[in-house]
Amino acid sequence: MHHTAPPRRRGFFERPDCRIAYEVTGEGPPIVFAHGLGGGLMSWWQQVAHFAQHYTCVAFSHRGFWPSTAPETGPDPRDYAADLAALVDELGLGDVRLVCQSMGGWTGVEYAIARPGRVKALVLAATTGSLDPSQVPGAGPRLAAWQAEANRAKADLLARNILPAGGAHMAATQPALHHLYAQIDAASAGLDKEAVRARISAMRIRPPTDLIAARCPVLFIAGGEDVVLPPFAGALMAPLIPGARVAPIVEAGHSAYFECAEPFNALVDGFFAEQG
Repeated sequence: MHHTAPPRRRGFFERPDCRIAYEVTGEGPPIVFAHGLGGGLMSWWQQVAHFAQHYTCVAFSHRGFWPSTAPETGPDPRDYAADLAALVDELGLGDVRLVCQSMGGWTGVEYAIARPGRVKALVLAATTGSLDPSQVPGAGPRLAAWQAEANRAKADLLARNILPAGGAHMAATQPALHHLYAQIDAASAGLDKEAVRARISAMRIRPPTDLIAARCPVLFIAGGEDVVLPPFAGALMAPLIPGARVAPIVEAGHSAYFECAEPFNALVDGFFAEQG
């Protein structure tokens, strides 16, 4: 039996101050994947291989992340949503499904709000993007307690040469995956990731109800062992956003899409199938 792999092409397109790299794989309704601070267009290899059988999968690298370029002042996450809009228009994708992880959530939330009704389904994995969970009534003490514990956990992981965004479980049970995760993270050499982290943190000021304006169904996927962003933040917000729900992957860290690709893909498959 002869297997045929899905068609694939890579390219760049020009923004006024940088170049954005993308890869298009497969055929069908479009899904765009927005990666996190430790990622790039390669991060989604397990999702693209799965979804390209039925969808056009578009993975890109945010400005400043290899092999995209950055302006001289470094990437400003406030430009991410406009970059995504330019990519969608450049490729003529029309209405899209978005799968966003961590930092990519800022891109996805801002894009969805900027183009109401144009996002058919929004997956926010280990992220609330620019939506601020501390604006949920009564959430402050729980978030503060989690942050203190997470800071200790991150310091412990770093002391053991484990990337916090990869997590202890991945490093222990799937060392080859953790190694690959670190390799992809290292591809964006020279990028000041702490500066980017500070800039996205400063953007986390929207009340959760702002996402209502996007008029799209939302799935929060949370890794139960996440020490980077609070795994319960999506559950705090979902009741405030009509059409939003939460699906946990209990034994995953911050990067469930990478660590637990099969259950992650199954959740996204089911969610997309419901939207038609």
